Amino acid sequence: MAVINFLNWLDGILWGTPFLIFCMVLGLYFMLRGGFFPFRHFGHILKNTVFEKATQNDKNGNGKISPYRAFCISLGGAVGMGNISGVATSVAVGGPGAIFWMLVWAFFGMMLKMAEISLGLYYRRKDSNGKYVGSAMDYMERGIKGEQGKKIGGPLSVLFAIGLFMQFTQGSGSYTVAETLNASFGFNIMAVGIIYTAFVLFLIIRGENAIGRMAEKIVPVMCAIYLLGTVVIILMNITNVPSMLVGIFQGAFSGTAAVGGFAGAAVSLAIRQGVSRSIYSNEAGNGTSPLIHGSADTVHPMRQGLWGAVEVFGDTIIVCMCTGLAILVTDVWSSGTRGAALGVLAFTEAFGLFGKYFVGIMTIVFAFTTSTTWYLYYQNMLEFLFKKWPTAQKIAHRAFSVIFPLTMVGVCAFIYFTGSDAGLFWTIVSIATAFPVFFNGIALFLLRDKVWALLKDYKARYLGLGEVDPNFHPFAEEDPVVMEKIQKNLR
Repeated sequence: MAVINFLNWLDGILWGTPFLIFCMVLGLYFMLRGGFFPFRHFGHILKNTVFEKATQNDKNGNGKISPYRAFCISLGGAVGMGNISGVATSVAVGGPGAIFWMLVWAFFGMMLKMAEISLGLYYRRKDSNGKYVGSAMDYMERGIKGEQGKKIGGPLSVLFAIGLFMQFTQGSGSYTVAETLNASFGFNIMAVGIIYTAFVLFLIIRGENAIGRMAEKIVPVMCAIYLLGTVVIILMNITNVPSMLVGIFQGAFSGTAAVGGFAGAAVSLAIRQGVSRSIYSNEAGNGTSPLIHGSADTVHPMRQGLWGAVEVFGDTIIVCMCTGLAILVTDVWSSGTRGAALGVLAFTEAFGLFGKYFVGIMTIVFAFTTSTTWYLYYQNMLEFLFKKWPTAQKIAHRAFSVIFPLTMVGVCAFIYFTGSDAGLFWTIVSIATAFPVFFNGIALFLLRDKVWALLKDYKARYLGLGEVDPNFHPFAEEDPVVMEKIQKNLR
């Protein structure tokens, strides 16, 4: 079909060498300039995140939510289809080397996500309901246009919001769920797509608090259970692990020769598949995390940023890596199967019929948290884009509540009735991901000095590295000089 050919062409253009260089140079710069903070101070990060008892103060009426709830909601949006179907597709298309480049971006992404979250919290504001909000649009508008006085901040925030909003065109995981249940149980793809969409709408109607409560309860448990399954597979095939690790490294720099049903992959394809799937999975550089973390009740923007490093580490370096190894050690990666069906095949190879059911259930849970969290993201984009027109904003929200489920079913139908597979789904995802990453990357670079100022202040206050500057304020709202600039330039 002409449409499918066009989408494949556009994906190749957007994720071509120039854009990949842009992403990798940006990530390398932030990690180097940040002094490898996520790794040098990994113990400090764990101590002040997962090993620290979460204080549930999201009901105290201060317009904030607990750091842990923000983490669970954000991680729920990240840990999803990308961890099973995305990894499987990247390996099937880009070869084992794609996993290496997926990990490389995660390595850079730990620092990038810390930067995004910190900026979102630094430039946070209160909305009309008295709730604290912080987002990539806020640090573009209030930081670049407001504090720096650069007019590009305004258009950049709008372009980013439009780009992120357009990610709804990938159908929010309905196809992945349908594809998995078809492979696991033989269910009709369209029937599953419609039923799954109905369940997502049910939770969305119950509101953001319901999504937050679900994320707190489900996300940690589902990650642990899924990880256990992949670890068992790896242990069952432990003798294959050394050769697979060598294959990952070799494939990253030399491409992969044809094996079985696999047609072979060039180095450039491995890089493209690895980086694009990694960004989609852990959302580092995508600019979405500040939307949730910006409401967190925290003592310092960088303290909440630590949760971002944990998200990337858990999502990609642990979960995605285990998925990739499970697919490789069972030797199903070259079968010609792609998407979630490849994940099903790996678990079936190891556990038989139980493996099919296991992956089917885990994919539903993963996709469910992703779909509901991203719905909040899309609505936030509409709120920002129509903030000057309250009436139009209400109309847009209502219209999208209808468009969103129709798109979920529509994407599922498009892939199904054209006889395509997961490859087309991930092509659509890649295209939709490129735009917000590009605009957000520009913003992060323009605001790099603020990131380093926040990092320097945090290290002095909480790590005893350097002297605390009494004139530096961790939040823009506490700094009269910064607020005066923001108010003046945003009039």
